[in-house]
Parts: sequence; C-alpha cells; structure tokens
Amino acid sequence: MSAAFAADCAAYSAQWQAGAATLAALPARPARSAAEQATAARLLAEGRALRAAFLDAHAAALYRALTGDLTHFLRVRELVDAAALRVPGLVPAAADLAREATHRQADKDGLEIDQGMLLAHFLADPVCGRHLCHAMLLPRAESPALLAQLQRDGQVDLPTARVRRLGNATLVLTRNPRFLNAEDEATLDDFEIAVDLATLDPASSAAVLRGDVVAHPRYAGRHVFSAGINLTHLYHGRISLLWYLRRDLGPVNKIFRGLASPDAAPDEWRGTTAEKPWIAAVDAFAIGGGCQVLLACDYVLAARDAFMTLPARREGIIPGAANLRLPRFTGDRIARQLISYGRRLDCDSPEGRLICDEVVDPAGMDGAIMKVIDGLTNSGAVGLAGNRRALRVGAEPLDTFRAYMAVYAHEQALCHFSPQLIANLERHWRAQERTA
Repeated sequence: MSAAFAADCAAYSAQWQAGAATLAALPARPARSAAEQATAARLLAEGRALRAAFLDAHAAALYRALTGDLTHFLRVRELVDAAALRVPGLVPAAADLAREATHRQADKDGLEIDQGMLLAHFLADPVCGRHLCHAMLLPRAESPALLAQLQRDGQVDLPTARVRRLGNATLVLTRNPRFLNAEDEATLDDFEIAVDLATLDPASSAAVLRGDVVAHPRYAGRHVFSAGINLTHLYHGRISLLWYLRRDLGPVNKIFRGLASPDAAPDEWRGTTAEKPWIAAVDAFAIGGGCQVLLACDYVLAARDAFMTLPARREGIIPGAANLRLPRFTGDRIARQLISYGRRLDCDSPEGRLICDEVVDPAGMDGAIMKVIDGLTNSGAVGLAGNRRALRVGAEPLDTFRAYMAVYAHEQALCHFSPQLIANLERHWRAQERTA
C-alpha cells in the first residue's frame, strides 16, 4: 500500500462521513423543505465529486487491497461491503442502505449510485475488471451440495426455480407466477444457482431455459417465458442497483460464457470454462430481461404466438447487455428501434426470426424442445463447447464485455435513480396503482 493511498483513504473518509452524518440528520426526503432538499442535493454532489477524484487515483489500489492483491475472489455484494468497511463513506454503510430501503424509489436519495461508481471504476481497469468478472463466473457456494442432490434425485426444487432432467439436457424452469415469471430480488439467487446446476450436471450435454406454468387468468395453465424486471417492485423501491450487476455479471454471463474455476482465468483459448449449449424455449413472450437472456443462448425456440420486446424507453433503464449483443442479431437499426422506440418483434416474423432459430405451434413446444436437444447433442459435448468458445472469441471476448459493464455500472446507476424512471413507470405501467 502506498503512503498516498493510505493518506487519501483517511482524509477522504473523514469528509464523506461528515457529509453522511449531516445528510442523515435531515428529515427523510418526502418530508424535507425546499431548503433542506437543496442541502441534501449539495451534500450528495460534493461527496460524489470527491469519490470520483479518489477512485480515479486509487481504484486499482483499493481493489487489490480488498482482494489480497488478487489472491481471493469477492462477488459484487461482498466487494462493496468490504469497501464500505475499508474506506468508510466511500459507499453507503449498511445502516444507510437499510434506511433507504424503506422508501419508494422516488423518495430515495440514490446513495447506491456510489456503489455503481465504485464498480464502474473497478471494471474499467483491465486487470481488476477481469478479476471481478472471473469472481462472478465462479459457481455459487450453495451449488455443490445441490448438484449432488440433482445427481441423486434427478431434480432440485428452489423457491423460484426448478431443475429437472429432460432427455440429454437439464431443464431450468423459472417461477414467479404472480408476476408472470418476472425477475426481481426474490428470483435472482435461485436463477443463478439453477444455471450453475444445469451447466455442471454431468448427466446432460445441453441446458434448456423455460418459464414455468403460471396461474394468471389470461395465461392460466400456460408456460410464460418472462415478463422481464418486476416493474411493480422497481417502483416501490424493492430492486437494488446491485441487482442489475449481479444478474448480468452472474447468471446471464454464465449462460453465455460458462462457469469458471478459481485456479484458471476464463480465457477462451485455454478452454477453462465449464459450459454447454443453452436452448431458450419461449412461450407467450420474452419481455425486457427475458429478451436479453435470449441473446446469450445458443438456440431460441419460440411458440408461433410469442413476441419479444425490450421496452427500455418505457422503463427508463438500460436493458442489461442487450446494447452490446442485440446489434449482432438484428443490425443496428432494428436494435435501436427495440431499445429506444419500444418496437415489438413477433417471433413469427422476418425480424423476429433474426433472434429465433425456430418457430412452432404452441401445442408442439414440448416435442420441439426434445428435437432441438437431440439435434444439438448427437455429435458430442466436446465439439459443442469448442465451437461456442470459437464463436464467442470473435463476437464478444471477455475484455469487450468487461469494458461494456464498466459503462453499464455507471450509466445504470444514474438511470435507476432518475426522475424520468418514475415518470415512465407511472405513465406506461401505472405503477402507482399496483401493490408490491
């Protein structure tokens, strides 16, 4: 540790903690006067300017200090928690986050923006960023024991995901029936664990991702792929900023890139990742995050009546890694229309087939899934993994993804707390009328 780094940690920390104490002494945002809100805005802006200066100078040194000079791995949440303890005030403390969590999104001060700034700086550094990507590609701590259960019983049931054997594949069924299989804080851990199990299952050569059956009156008894992010939870302040980064650095990137091991960096040319092809089976619709996941899969099978959207404009957020991946499928113009202008793509349309490999009648989905599994796996697993790596290294090497995620961490933090997000949710989703 350099003397300058140690001295700056102490000096900046004192200023941040003083500002945080003054902010905490103010009334909660909805109860502030105009003058009090102006004071809060000034404190936040001044603290953020100091954080940018500190991180510009010391982000790499801090990351190395937190990870024992890159000798151990910290996931996103562990990393920001460790930073809060190592340099108090750099990112919000647990008590500050707990206080913010009691408010609707519109009534928060946006303290989590500082977490986004921190992670953006870490990801922007090539060495530290690759190390963080490596950490997020490791299997979850819960996965080994559940993998043993899968091997013993042929199935694992998690609260919001089911893992099953299906011929020569492992099937992941995502479940959030009240919200049409939307994604939120309650589903993310189970989704990632299920991706781990399907990828590591030694008894299969492929993985299938499908939404489970829902009970919603309009779709009762039908499979639904995904309604994307739970917008009701987002409006009511129940989606954290870290949720986006944990999702796209974690399970979605694991589907695309495979699982890493602690002793080998996830380099395509070494073949160090454990991976298998992923088949997405799209029933009804793939909205928002659901559509994003399709771009990470190897084969997309869709029901003829299904559709896809990326309603980022109507939500006011960045649609995961879709800005990086979608133009490879549809070209730049259609990608911009989907992301910025709310265009809908029917799966059974010329534009929809740029993403969907095959479209079948809804009643024939089960049989079609089995045919795709057989078609993908009848030549052996080694060639499948090798061809995935060869395709990926030309389209999206890890360093390209790392650089994208640095921008994403910064910009999504600003979007997540922007007044436009709330206005969009109230205008297009009527979120103020919905209960979480």
